[in-house]
Amino acid sequence: MRSTPPSPPATGRSDGSSVRIGALVPLSRPGWVEAGRHLLAGLERAVHEVNDAGGIAGRPLELLVRDTAADPHRAAAAVDELARLGVAALAGEYHSVVARAAAARADALGLLFLCSSAVLDALTEQPTRWVARLAPAQSHGWRIYADFLLGAGHRRIAVATQSSVYWASGTRVLREYLAPRGGSVVELDMNVLSPGSVCDELVDRRATALLLLVGTPEPAVPLVRAVRSDRRLAEIMIGAPAGQPEFPEWATLLGEDGAGVPFLRYLPERLGPLGARVETALRERLGVAPSFVAFEGYDTVVVLADVLRSRGADEARAADPWPRVAVEGTRGRIRFSRVPGIGVPQWAWAPTQVVDRDPARPDRFRILHTG
Repeated sequence: MRSTPPSPPATGRSDGSSVRIGALVPLSRPGWVEAGRHLLAGLERAVHEVNDAGGIAGRPLELLVRDTAADPHRAAAAVDELARLGVAALAGEYHSVVARAAAARADALGLLFLCSSAVLDALTEQPTRWVARLAPAQSHGWRIYADFLLGAGHRRIAVATQSSVYWASGTRVLREYLAPRGGSVVELDMNVLSPGSVCDELVDRRATALLLLVGTPEPAVPLVRAVRSDRRLAEIMIGAPAGQPEFPEWATLLGEDGAGVPFLRYLPERLGPLGARVETALRERLGVAPSFVAFEGYDTVVVLADVLRSRGADEARAADPWPRVAVEGTRGRIRFSRVPGIGVPQWAWAPTQVVDRDPARPDRFRILHTG
């Protein structure tokens, strides 16, 4: 574990009037733009409230936003730029592969980075004290999803997948968890199969569930349409552990076909007073119900503000601030610990649900399983 940065960046000041946080957010394609909008809304709402409460030791908190566009190289370059601009810390990112690139640069520079939403277990290649994470690790959340599958009677699982470290990791988690419990996982490569070919494979392999380990809207949306319209597959369950159905675009594009697709969501069954208040503010800002990603953004700033208030921008960099964090977030009390097999301090764990859109009313979510 690296204990001191090789060359410290500036201390988090511009002209002494503000404390700056760099925000990494996917705001353009091929990034998941809806997720980026929700993440940014949460970050900005929390910054607004911190400043209304007096800022950081009387200095306003300022957010410097950079669009990663789901590009790891672009994210790494943004980290370098933000370090030169003197940010006190980094926040955000949704895509796991992009977050890994940002985390590697932050670790190399000795710059605090609180990852909001990316779940890949191996967020860094080596243990680090500069990077921490709010979102549950993929191995944690996807095992909960596997428990849901088993409880619903699914043993023959097909995964439609694309080439990605993230999708490969998810497939491995599912296979390793399901195999000792009588389940099997077969991979269907969407780089070579058409939606119609996938339907044929599902019939031939007698799969009872198809999981979408693919991007959205392409190829997820045409694949759902193909499966829903195939009479041979009337009883198959379509699932999306990565959360594609969470955002309104899914319901807009698929309508009734997009309902009944279980996915992972990181929210409690009921929000407490803080969460309910923030939900109202975010709904007004976004014009739709805020996703769990928006709450992750808000909680990220709550944590970083606590670190910067209690330690100061300079001292927080010189120490290991994460073990000292104990703050109330929108989804519960946030503390960080070292989890075996994960190289970054981790909130273990945010509330985790398996939910779907209600077929009777696709704008409403049903909680199917909690973990």
